[in-house]
Amino acid sequence: MLAYLVIREGSKWSDVSRLTQGRTVTIGRAPTNQIVIKDERCSRYHAEVFSTQGQWTLRDLDSRNGTLVNGQRVTGDIGLSEGDVIRIANCQMTFCFDLSKAIADAGAKPGLTSEPGEETVSGMLPSDTSDSQLQETLQPTHITHRRGQTTLLSPGRAPSSTQRLGQAATQLCRLAFNLANQTDIEAVARLALDGLFEGTRSDAGAMLLGPRQLDDNLEVSDLHVVASRAGPEGKYHRISTFLAATVLREREAVLARNVQDDSTLGTRNSKGEIESTSVIAAPIRQDGKVVGLIHVYSTHARETLDPDDLEFTLAVADNVALALKNLARQQELAENLSQTQSEVAQLRKRLGAESEIVGNSPLIQKLHEAIAQAAPNRATVLIRGESGVGKELVARAIHFSSPRKKGPFVCLNCAALSETLLESELFGHEKGAFTGATERKIGKFEAAHHGTLMLDEIGEMSPSIQAKFLRVLEGHPFERVGGNQAIKVDVRVIAATNRELEKDVADGKFRRDLYFRLHVVEIVVPPLRKRAQDVIELAVYFLDRFNSETGKKLHGFTPAALELLQKYRWPGNVRELRNVIERAVVLSRGDRIDVDDLTLTSLAPASESGEIPLPASPHQPATLADVERQHILATLNAEGWNKSRTAALLGIERSTLDRKIKRYDLKPDHPESGEEE
Repeated sequence: MLAYLVIREGSKWSDVSRLTQGRTVTIGRAPTNQIVIKDERCSRYHAEVFSTQGQWTLRDLDSRNGTLVNGQRVTGDIGLSEGDVIRIANCQMTFCFDLSKAIADAGAKPGLTSEPGEETVSGMLPSDTSDSQLQETLQPTHITHRRGQTTLLSPGRAPSSTQRLGQAATQLCRLAFNLANQTDIEAVARLALDGLFEGTRSDAGAMLLGPRQLDDNLEVSDLHVVASRAGPEGKYHRISTFLAATVLREREAVLARNVQDDSTLGTRNSKGEIESTSVIAAPIRQDGKVVGLIHVYSTHARETLDPDDLEFTLAVADNVALALKNLARQQELAENLSQTQSEVAQLRKRLGAESEIVGNSPLIQKLHEAIAQAAPNRATVLIRGESGVGKELVARAIHFSSPRKKGPFVCLNCAALSETLLESELFGHEKGAFTGATERKIGKFEAAHHGTLMLDEIGEMSPSIQAKFLRVLEGHPFERVGGNQAIKVDVRVIAATNRELEKDVADGKFRRDLYFRLHVVEIVVPPLRKRAQDVIELAVYFLDRFNSETGKKLHGFTPAALELLQKYRWPGNVRELRNVIERAVVLSRGDRIDVDDLTLTSLAPASESGEIPLPASPHQPATLADVERQHILATLNAEGWNKSRTAALLGIERSTLDRKIKRYDLKPDHPESGEEE
């Protein structure tokens, strides 16, 4: 026994709710109700209508402002009769078994008649539907079938007409492959329509989509036609507002007949009246949201659409949704890839600029030749030189001159980390491997796959990590800290050090086998004091660079400043020169850098105790005794105050060294460490 609640708000018809036995319809302000009344005077759960013993009953749920039936407030349960008017807040509902009686005051014609076996459902009407429009909008259209999920895409189930299953499955399979190969949305739409006209009885239709970025629910007004095909009369008739709103709201496909809307589609009889029309509207759903519609219809009275056509259309709509999602993902990846490639190109350009080795001295020319010889192969390179000479720049030059230049260049300073952190940085770790390991981390070896890994201060690596590092160098796989998955990488290793690894090997501080594995190709970077003719060129290079960075316009150096720069021994090498020029550019008050702008140190070069350092300034003369004192002290400090090794390096007897220490009152920089015999 079907019954209806015809809902009116003010002077407008707004909805028709169907009542079926065994189902309770709740009314209230909460969105979970079947009938939602958006009025503050309505309680969240105000009333409910249900059938019991063949009688439809209204129950007020102890609402705050009450429920009126025929103008009388009711409490508890009350039986409903044909034509009873229920009022809740500003909403009026007419209970009826025949829709034509409920809208008789609107001049409606005889009511809706369903064909045998068809399901008649009325849905939400436009909010501005007036009494005079109710017949045109509500009465002629009725939905005969609904489908939330197609059985064609559900394993173990078959459509109602099993004889069409094989043909439909074949068409869907072919269509799915073709949709996956399309490169734009319009091509997807046209291909989907071609498949629908081949697989169903429809002869006209369109695919409609909403905006690409839409946070709110899709509305009918948001839909635009992507592609369409006209019917025999040469025109595509847009989907009715009622059907589109129903599909968007219910998120399920519908098959409707006797559709008469502003489109006025269908076959006409001799009187010009619409004789028969069948329409299918299917939602295009992505991630629980409707992003568009597929609308197809038949204009021939003898070619009406059936439930199997509904199944097929919904299956196509689901395939279209997947194709559109993949297409959007491909476009997003292409955009990200283009942006990333641009960023990588800019970074490579900057890295290449920073990797330029400035200078034209014979030693620099020899260094360029060594780089050119080492770059083409994948042999391990050991770069040696004092701190600050530019070992990392040499490693970058090798990488960007090698076949691996398109791969990553990863640099790690082994002296800057503890043993545990160094292992994690090199090989990575799994989540929970140690305290603070909140997520998986990729190590430098994995990050440098198909590229180059530069390890600075390799001599500072602990013996336990040296053993694991050696296995990776020899081509064995490794495991992340706390992991058990074997990882194999293709990495070229460039090591750098300012230590005497041979001495560390002799003292047992560095593995002999690792030393020989690293010592395949050796490149020695000369200190700056040995290529004095490059000092001025480097100084000018850094001056131009810091002029650009700071916005200053210094025009060069005074003759006295140039002379001082050339005579200074540069114990900190190129790094020190860079810092001296940067400080001078920042603090200089004139238009050229003068001697007073150069802040130099009196430290001796740490790794060349055999050389006698010059004074920091030509205006600071020194006696022979001062030079000898400074030289002996620098050598003692370099050897950790080991007097035997110091005497051997100086070429004097141990007793002579003791007398000179006493004469010059030399003491260790850190007395707590004591003197070593």
